Amino acid sequence: MDTQRRHLLRAGLALAAANGLAPATARAADYPSRPVELVHGFGAGGNADVVSRLVARQLAPLLGQPVIVEIKSGAGGRIASDFVAKARPDGQTLVMLTGAHTVSAVLTKSLTYDPVKDFTFLSTVSAFPFAIAVRADHPAKTLHDLLAMAAKAPDRITFTSVGVGSTQHMTGELLAATAGVKLLHVPYRGGGAPVEAVIAGDVDVLSDTLTVALPQVRAGRLRALAVTSANPWPGAPGIPTVAATLPGFEVQSWLGLAAPAGLPRAIVDTLNTDIRKALADDAARKTLASLGSEAAPSSPEAMRDMIVREIARWGDVARKANIPPQ
Repeated sequence: MDTQRRHLLRAGLALAAANGLAPATARAADYPSRPVELVHGFGAGGNADVVSRLVARQLAPLLGQPVIVEIKSGAGGRIASDFVAKARPDGQTLVMLTGAHTVSAVLTKSLTYDPVKDFTFLSTVSAFPFAIAVRADHPAKTLHDLLAMAAKAPDRITFTSVGVGSTQHMTGELLAATAGVKLLHVPYRGGGAPVEAVIAGDVDVLSDTLTVALPQVRAGRLRALAVTSANPWPGAPGIPTVAATLPGFEVQSWLGLAAPAGLPRAIVDTLNTDIRKALADDAARKTLASLGSEAAPSSPEAMRDMIVREIARWGDVARKANIPPQ
């Protein structure tokens, strides 16, 4: 190949990369140059922490550098998001975002970052629905029964969550709005308090993850009325969907990886390729399934579009439920 042709080829590849058209196999040659920091904003041992550590273990050999999980908990994940939004866009600092990212965008009066513009989205990691459950001896045997009770007695049927503005809270509000009933929200600070309150009969309805609900269902302490996925969920066999009673209803929360805005496209492509490889591993998929989740890699663009849609949807739910930003 003569010198002029080599120069033209290099120029063409550079232009393709600049426009996001580089081949899927293209990698950033000198990335990463040191251990990668993976930040999340929730407690040790929780869903975000367990999945972050799983992803870190899977990514490290692919990237050729350790991936170190750092917890910066508090404010519903906003402390971690703020930290990463202000980091250098070199791919050395990543964040594991959760569905709370889109709820915070709606319900936080003065965010210190833009939930879309200040991030480079890399890929979603996992997806999971919520369970709608009642105590085992509750008079509502089905979701239809529960909603009929709520229709007859507005604000008498209570539901709990891990806090005001949590995705669990917003799921309960969306359920009420879709069914045209009024449910009374009774928030707790998280941990085991919400599920214990339902088991004890202090609150009627649990809106929470399958990770929280299913062990209590299997132990005979809770009755699962529905899952919030559009279709029956593999990890919750025999439990009907909310959509079977309220057509079109769907809530699937998620975990996904992001970096600061301005991350070079070559590093974006490297990370997206390796995240996909990490989530294709059978052991990783089985671990996610044990948490009531499924592996759900995506393109960077699909993750960004999903977040924009979720912000719009939760904004509509907040307005209908008269939940003001705080």
